[in-house]
Amino acid sequence: MTDPLRTRRLGAVLEVTLDRPPANAIDLATSRAMGRVFAGFRDDPELRVAVLRTGGDRFFSAGWDLKAAAAGDPVDGDYGEGGFGGIQLLPGLNKPVLAAVDGMAVGGGFELALSADLIYAAETAMFALPEIDAGTLADAATLRLPTRIPHHVAMELLLTGRWMDAAEAHRWGLVNEVHAADRLADRVLEVAARLAEGPPLVFAAIKEVQRESQRLTFAEAMRRIGNREFPAVAKLYGSQDQLEGAKAFAERRRPVWRGN
Repeated sequence: MTDPLRTRRLGAVLEVTLDRPPANAIDLATSRAMGRVFAGFRDDPELRVAVLRTGGDRFFSAGWDLKAAAAGDPVDGDYGEGGFGGIQLLPGLNKPVLAAVDGMAVGGGFELALSADLIYAAETAMFALPEIDAGTLADAATLRLPTRIPHHVAMELLLTGRWMDAAEAHRWGLVNEVHAADRLADRVLEVAARLAEGPPLVFAAIKEVQRESQRLTFAEAMRRIGNREFPAVAKLYGSQDQLEGAKAFAERRRPVWRGN
């Protein structure tokens, strides 16, 4: 069987392509493989940014593989360390992940895109959560979508399963940019390369604080930042990179980030 995942290193950028025709649906084995790939990305000091894309232009991903489910894959089975799609629950993923959505992002495929930090879409991209018609819960989307777009718009998508096109997704701020399909991949790699030149310790602190403070009050989160109780913040505040940032600003030059 052809490997459903392809990876390509472009300097400090890792491009991950899910290519599992016909709909890039994800079964348990594929999810576990994606988790291993993204855990490797997380743990590789030479890699700073990941891009997630999929093969073909009809489906970004149809989400959970119903054929695999019919063959015995339990919906509550072992998705791997990173949860569904490898990045939904991956611990310590403190590096930026960009999603390039070309085609339909349906159900778990929509949730996979929501797991990324930045989302770029082709003009023909479409988003939907049809779980309502299957009598099941779009769990990750129910938690995440109302925090990304207006509450009532999110609830409409969850309660009706209607389709949202790329233009509307951009209007609500769900996707960062919309491009012609033949321009999408190049644009996402362009952004990824720019981020790869940025301060990795600051990016790590941003991601950790944002993730870990979701259950905290503003005052408590600020207290923990000030007391360096977030590991990524403590590493940043004691780093050579922070000194380099101050020196570069004073000397009116571009900083050289080393990640330490």
